[in-house]
Amino acid sequence: MDRKQHIAIFTTASLPWMTGTAVNPLFRAAYLAKDGERKVTLVIPWLSLKDQKLVYPNNTTFGSPSEQESFIRQWLEERTAFISGFVIRFYPGKFAVDKRSILPVGDISEIIPDEEADIAVLEEPEHLTWFHHGKRWKTKFRLVIGIIHTNYLEYVKREKNGQFQAFFLKYVNSWVVSIYCHKVIRLSAATQDYPRSIICNVHGVNPKFLEIGKERFEQQHSSNHQAFTKGAYYIGKMIWNKGYGELLKLLNNHQKELAGLEIDLYGNGEDSDQVKEAANKLKLTVRVHPGRDHADPLFHDYKVFLNPSTTDVVCTTTAEALAMGKIVVCANHPSNDFFKQFPNCRIYDDDNGFVEATCKALSEEPVPLTDAQRYELSWEAATERFLKVSELNQVFATEREKNSSKEFASVSLNLWKSMEDTSAYFHHLALGFETTRRAFGAIPGSLQPDEEQRKELGLATSSKHSL
Repeated sequence: MDRKQHIAIFTTASLPWMTGTAVNPLFRAAYLAKDGERKVTLVIPWLSLKDQKLVYPNNTTFGSPSEQESFIRQWLEERTAFISGFVIRFYPGKFAVDKRSILPVGDISEIIPDEEADIAVLEEPEHLTWFHHGKRWKTKFRLVIGIIHTNYLEYVKREKNGQFQAFFLKYVNSWVVSIYCHKVIRLSAATQDYPRSIICNVHGVNPKFLEIGKERFEQQHSSNHQAFTKGAYYIGKMIWNKGYGELLKLLNNHQKELAGLEIDLYGNGEDSDQVKEAANKLKLTVRVHPGRDHADPLFHDYKVFLNPSTTDVVCTTTAEALAMGKIVVCANHPSNDFFKQFPNCRIYDDDNGFVEATCKALSEEPVPLTDAQRYELSWEAATERFLKVSELNQVFATEREKNSSKEFASVSLNLWKSMEDTSAYFHHLALGFETTRRAFGAIPGSLQPDEEQRKELGLATSSKHSL
């Protein structure tokens, strides 16, 4: 008897933390469920109150998962203008201050009942499986797809002993992703390479930005008024390795050629004070502001978005700026390959190229996006790309046939499969001890949820897991 395919999307963050791994999986779930052809569950972290205060902006906290779910659904519906029938479930998480990341606690694959375990989409699979101890993902689900969001190696290289850390992390990432994922999607070639991976940008743009761009275009042509009355800006988390280091260095080294340039920087982050101090030393007019939502009307009048960052995989704010009809000046880097197809994307190769592209962008008007170009930026197009590269329908049919007759003995005959099983068992065994977990960098006490988390999420009492 045919039934609807079930897709469970696991991610490493949730609103109101406005980070890519909170926002993009949320839109993916909504658009995959939109046509009603498949069942979709979004599985997101639940944080205790003390961690919520560390992570969520503007002192926003939630007393229960249902309260946070209501917040998330309202935020989404205000931006998509449709109600999507996907399910939201929570897994226990803890915030690692040193990593500025939320890490799973316990075996989060258990959140999905076995009878619904068709397809798992792991958003940041390396992040979700570094410290995984429980049932093996490939055993639980017929198909496991990992989507690589973050260029962890580039971030680590900039830390103390960065080259050694990056070498070790590259091996660990490849190890866990290969033993837990059947297929890997890299958003761009800016990430490390993985076995069985394909490069495809399966992200779209919040529909609000496309609406802003369309309104701006119509306003310009109906009234003959100048659509963009402000110059250049940059928006992003205010830490040095999110583009601010590169941008301020470029501005400092070319103050003479860029004389008269005014630029506004928007963001919050650990390096805000240092960024302000560096900006104040320049002869150019560089104003530093607190962070805001990129859809805020404040940004509608800017014409040029400067983004020299090379740590992104696919920069969300670049896509948003293009959707709003702005000119974007960005580096010739794999993270920007997807954007090269748009006429308002101005790529530079070196410092002189940055100066030339910036001056030219400020002197010109943006080219209006065609309907086809707008569609390419949309979540509808991103969902089509995801379904195509994942081959979900094809895999689901074949895997169902295989699973009905598959025996463990036949699988063990395959040497590669046997080696992979051994590797997975070693990971499972090593991550089952608190001392080993601590040595690898796990949060203390993250092998099992604590009683507070169990109570808040309605979880059963502690039990041992099997591979």
